[in-house]
Amino acid sequence: MTEKDEKFPDAKKIEKEISQFLSEKFGGRVKLISPVVLPQEASFDKEKEEPRTEKEIDFSLKPEELAAYLDQYIVKQDEAKAILATKICTHFNRIKHTESSGEDNKGIVGQIKNNILMIGPTGVGKTYMIKLIAEKIGVPFVKGDATKFSETGYVGGDVEDLVRDLVREADDDIERAQHGIIYIDEIDKIASSTNLIGHDVSRTGVQRALLKPMEETDVDLKVPHDPISMFEEIERYRKTGKRKKRVVNTRNILFVMSGAFNELTELIKKRIVDQGIGFGATLTSRSERVDYLKHTKPEDLIKFGFETEFVGRLPVISVFEQLSEDDLYAILKNPNNPVMVSKKLDFKAYDISAKFEDKALRALAHLAYGEQTGARGLVSAIEKVLLKLEKKLPSTDIKKLPVTEEVVKDPEGMLQKIISTPDDPRWTQLYEKLDQDEKESVKQYVKNNQAVLADISEIALTSSRIDLIADLYAMSACGINAVMSKIGTYYDQIKKVEAYFYKTHDLNINLDEDAIDVVILEMLSSPTALGDFYKQLTTKFEYGFKLIRDRVGQNTFVITKEAMENPEKFFDNLVKKIYSETPES
Repeated sequence: MTEKDEKFPDAKKIEKEISQFLSEKFGGRVKLISPVVLPQEASFDKEKEEPRTEKEIDFSLKPEELAAYLDQYIVKQDEAKAILATKICTHFNRIKHTESSGEDNKGIVGQIKNNILMIGPTGVGKTYMIKLIAEKIGVPFVKGDATKFSETGYVGGDVEDLVRDLVREADDDIERAQHGIIYIDEIDKIASSTNLIGHDVSRTGVQRALLKPMEETDVDLKVPHDPISMFEEIERYRKTGKRKKRVVNTRNILFVMSGAFNELTELIKKRIVDQGIGFGATLTSRSERVDYLKHTKPEDLIKFGFETEFVGRLPVISVFEQLSEDDLYAILKNPNNPVMVSKKLDFKAYDISAKFEDKALRALAHLAYGEQTGARGLVSAIEKVLLKLEKKLPSTDIKKLPVTEEVVKDPEGMLQKIISTPDDPRWTQLYEKLDQDEKESVKQYVKNNQAVLADISEIALTSSRIDLIADLYAMSACGINAVMSKIGTYYDQIKKVEAYFYKTHDLNINLDEDAIDVVILEMLSSPTALGDFYKQLTTKFEYGFKLIRDRVGQNTFVITKEAMENPEKFFDNLVKKIYSETPES
């Protein structure tokens, strides 16, 4: 240790010694609190008061395109998908048009923003849909719970915290945050109680706190009495030597609210049904409840307990349908659904591959439907059935798990059978059958959604590529879109190899789609496959291509799947074709 090290002891050691001194002198009532050191310290260096260029929002989606994207993930809810896709696309396209054209709409009095109210029971996909939309558009997204706002009364500090959270989600990019989406769940819980005399301050206060952010206001990023905010301001001043007020304008931030609104149906029924027929009757049918909710009007929401000004800032109302047992089964069958992907990943963590029989999915949907919690019931049903298998199988040598209807109905009994007869060929045969059934199901799904999937990956969906997608889906534990993205990445890497081959050998080569699939399949099984592919091009094709180029001047060649499998035959046929097409002198 140097003299310098001895002279300046460790900061934690100093803190400990001072804390002990204070404790001895004043007792446990006095403690030393160290300043918070923020990991984003380096980010302040970026704020050198350089002029920031206005960033134009990059948005080109049409409503039908966004609705088609949602169809890949969400079962049913066609009307809700249509409403949200249309109004959210319109919201962002209006922003894009305004910013690109230079038109200033700030002066428009009474400008209405397409804030959305979603109404529907739990587990029907409300939150999931908004997350998917935000991810597809590429805007920052935050979620808040309306019930937490009531803890602070009507001050509204928590409401503004959501805007600050949006900036954090945007990596401190205020301009990007100002084009984000704020989602507030359980909004029905802040409706004022109708049986109170006077205002229910804790609830109406939260509604009023939301009014300005939902329309347009400036939210200061510095929070009074917040030590982290103060440290950020001090550090910024130390770096730049200037004090700058940082605010977020909410004019273009889209607010989406959601809630179950269980008691709203009775209010709507009293409005639209003749009072002499069934007045005060209880609604028992869930489909009947949804039918009434579809007729929701602002006046119903006001009677429910919302302020008139608050309802006025939610011009778009979308009602979600209750999910049936068939809908829950369709969710499990969807190769993009996160429920099945997550469970496969659980087993994959132990190097166990799980395949699900169609009848097993039906049985799981039946169990989940009995819980009356929508899609959330699927998770608990699957966990209840497979928990014991997930606990026991990792301690065995079993690596392939066929989940059948019998497993769902008697998980413990089937577990004992599988463990007691691990070498029984019927388990392997059953697994392989389920694996093949899964591949066929995926192929059919890709064919049915070919246009949308091709747009995502930007690659052609040939017959061999659809087979490749099914194979990759079956061997991995991820959704179809993740598979498509992975194939797209490999595709781009192969194209870069083609470009590099041209740069180094002055030969323009192009692999046809089937040949590219062969290389991708090799890349999936070996981390060195791409380098091996380049070596193969050099050793098997370079000399022959150069020979042809020098003889006849041809410099562009297409490599087929057959060429990669048998280069000698490929060159033999190529030479014959060239000479047959070359006229004799």
